[in-house]
Amino acid sequence: MSNADFFGYRSPLSTRYASKEMQYLFSEQNKFSTWRKLWIILAKAQKELGLDISDAQITEMETHTEDIDFKAAAEEEKLTRHDVMAHVHVFAKQCPVAAPIIHLGATSCYVGDNTDLIILKSGLQLLLPRLVGVIKRLSEFAVEYRELPTLGFTHLQPAQLTTVGKRCTLWIQDLLMDEHALRNCLDNLRFRGVKGTTGTQASFLQLFAGDGEKVKLLDKKVTKLAGFERYYAVTGQTYSRKVDLEIVSALSNLGATIHKMCSDLRLLASRKEIEEPFEQTQIGSSAMAYKRNPMRSERCCAISRHLITLYANAANTLAVQWLERTLDDSANRRLTLSEAFLSADACLLTLLNISQGLVVYPKVIERNIAHELPFMSTENIIMAMVKAGGDRQVCHEKIRVLSHEAGAQVKQHGKDNDLVERIKADAYFAPILSALDTILDPKTFTGRAADQVLEFVREEVDPVLQKYGSNIETKTVGLAI
Repeated sequence: MSNADFFGYRSPLSTRYASKEMQYLFSEQNKFSTWRKLWIILAKAQKELGLDISDAQITEMETHTEDIDFKAAAEEEKLTRHDVMAHVHVFAKQCPVAAPIIHLGATSCYVGDNTDLIILKSGLQLLLPRLVGVIKRLSEFAVEYRELPTLGFTHLQPAQLTTVGKRCTLWIQDLLMDEHALRNCLDNLRFRGVKGTTGTQASFLQLFAGDGEKVKLLDKKVTKLAGFERYYAVTGQTYSRKVDLEIVSALSNLGATIHKMCSDLRLLASRKEIEEPFEQTQIGSSAMAYKRNPMRSERCCAISRHLITLYANAANTLAVQWLERTLDDSANRRLTLSEAFLSADACLLTLLNISQGLVVYPKVIERNIAHELPFMSTENIIMAMVKAGGDRQVCHEKIRVLSHEAGAQVKQHGKDNDLVERIKADAYFAPILSALDTILDPKTFTGRAADQVLEFVREEVDPVLQKYGSNIETKTVGLAI
């Protein structure tokens, strides 16, 4: 990299976060070489249906699919103020024999919109295996820690115990909903095909001398050659921007899921219960050498927050598409679609790295439980005393007084919770002292959490993993600093 590279703006999504594969999908090279492939596909289909197009013309175009003169195209666009015609002119100069039939009967959206749909399809195909890779790893983590009790929290206040694995299933459940939404987007995605300037196919009807069946066949052939099974039955000049909104919505929802999960991890890291991976040479703070900041989770929160905001762009772009189309979608979509996919890609790469290296500290979790469990166990202690012949109201008052005394030690003097010691020292509770350790066993407070984990993985996760088979991303690809 030369010093000159640092004098122009470059998106951090490209320089730091997103994968090379996703960056390539939204690159100029991929975009314009796909335009050329679409012109070739159109010519092939037109030839098959009887238009005067030669094999030599098609071969000439195929020879120049990738060797795009970007400088010449930029110069042409300065003159024409039209990106598609600029590339038509440059391609025609490279292919003088094919020049008369390049872009024949097509409108700009034939290459523009169809290329976008190809890229969206490829982007979804790239993201889904990474998302399922995260789900797979987290499900393994959930099973491993399905029985480890931990404090639950409601209102960010200690609540009834759950398990580390059960909490993880809450993250996975949201990710499964995202997988379902993104897979639906992929399954529902169609091709624009050949529809003409306002979607009526008038130019192609003219090319085929009014033969509507041949125009329909052309649409089907081009769609098939482009790798799609179906095309949108009706379009304006563009395919409906509702398609973009559906996809960006699913990606935005994924961003919300990731933000929630990584916020949880940041909270748990602050309690020293669970940490994300931390390299041997990693520095947490330039001043505080001891720090182990959850920087990967923070990165996920930062990028996913941006991803969440992109939904509004896609929704507003659909809303203002007057009649058959307006051009105020173009510049916005260049930003929104690419950044939605690059942001989702960056988050999933980082999340995959996090999920593969989560570190659990059972002793810290146990200690944190010990601070709160005595208070939570008071109802169990009362029930045990009643079974041993005690009076519920008398026992309740005893526990109330001892709890307040223990609470004062914690809040006013900063001492440990000594409620259990106070109970053991009170002769009233002698009938249950031999069973007190059992009563206070954290595992008796987690209900069916461990079983729920196994059932959830078996019934909800495994069927999704089976759909992907070996096509599950398990390696972090080029995780940036």
